[in-house]
Amino acid sequence: MTRNVSTRRGASFSRFACNAAVFALAGLSAALINGAPADARTGGTMPPALVVTNEPLPNELQSKIYQQPRRAPVIDTQQVMGSQYWDEGSETIVGRKIDDLRKELFGLQGNVSGLSDRLNQLEQAGQNHSADYYANVATISTQLQSGTTPGNPRLIKRLSVARNSLEQLAGNVASLNDLAVEISNSASMAGFLLESARTTYSLSGAVEEDHVRLSQLEDSISNTVVAIDRMLNTVNDDITRTVAYLSTERNNLRTLSLGITTGDLFGKSLGTRPFSGAPQTSMNAAPQAMPMGDDMAGGYVQPVSQPAPLASARPLVKIRFDKANVDYEQPVYMAVNEALQRYPNARFELVAVQPTGGNSAEATIESTRARRNAEKVLRSLTEMGVSLDRIDLSNLQSNEATTSEVHLYVR
Repeated sequence: MTRNVSTRRGASFSRFACNAAVFALAGLSAALINGAPADARTGGTMPPALVVTNEPLPNELQSKIYQQPRRAPVIDTQQVMGSQYWDEGSETIVGRKIDDLRKELFGLQGNVSGLSDRLNQLEQAGQNHSADYYANVATISTQLQSGTTPGNPRLIKRLSVARNSLEQLAGNVASLNDLAVEISNSASMAGFLLESARTTYSLSGAVEEDHVRLSQLEDSISNTVVAIDRMLNTVNDDITRTVAYLSTERNNLRTLSLGITTGDLFGKSLGTRPFSGAPQTSMNAAPQAMPMGDDMAGGYVQPVSQPAPLASARPLVKIRFDKANVDYEQPVYMAVNEALQRYPNARFELVAVQPTGGNSAEATIESTRARRNAEKVLRSLTEMGVSLDRIDLSNLQSNEATTSEVHLYVR
């Protein structure tokens, strides 16, 4: 009984709730149709959440939604090319790089200026040494030409001063070699600076003024490179010329020393002739000189100048040592000088000739004497400038010789 009553009450409540919902929806629809929902607490109407209308938007809302057109500023020529653009420049990385290169260039130019001063001093010193040398040589040659005594002490002193001048000039060459090394180092530094300046063009972050300064720097470095190259060429020319000069004058001094010893005037050293540059000559005859006399200061020197076949074995010079002092140097010099004029690549054979006959002791004495005389002539030839590698030595016995002789042949 109780369960039935409860069931009827639940069904009645459900029907009541459904009816209430239907009436509520109907009221809401009526309120919306009338224009605004009803306010349950006040009994009034609520503002609409969305209003659709044809009226224009308020000005405040329009300024937020729509952007007004903007006018670009006017830029004239003065603003582009005027001082305002250029005054805005600041220090750049490229500008600092250029400043560093300029400092290195100034240091290099100062070093080059010092090297140039040293070169001028060395050249002036070399000229003074050469002048001193030639002054003494001229005095000796003048006195020999005028006539003097053999071994004149005054001329020997002058010869010593001339040799000292040549040695000082040789020291000057050593200083020039050191200077050439330093100039070469400066040339390497200048080349590095020039390459660095050209590489700087490709760096980013430069302004127009930087490239203008960089162009000026590049030109300054190029001018410095030219100056260094010219100075290096000058030093090399001085070294080459002075070395050749020393070689020639040392040979001349040996010949001059021989002239002082004998009291005779000789010409230039025979070693100053350009043997290496002359073409090789095929010799089928020996140059010989005309007879100059049978008695030459107690000896016999016979140079001949007419060509003769080698088969005849006629010597260029025949020196007979039949006295203690035989004045053979001047005729030998003239004969060898004439032979070298005809045959610049000629070789010489120096033969020590000893007479035959007598016992073994006499033969040994004559052989030793002939060799000693041949060595004396050999020393004279080297003092005249003939190189030892152009002279061959030999000895022989002759039935025609009556005393020790020395023969000189051209091969």
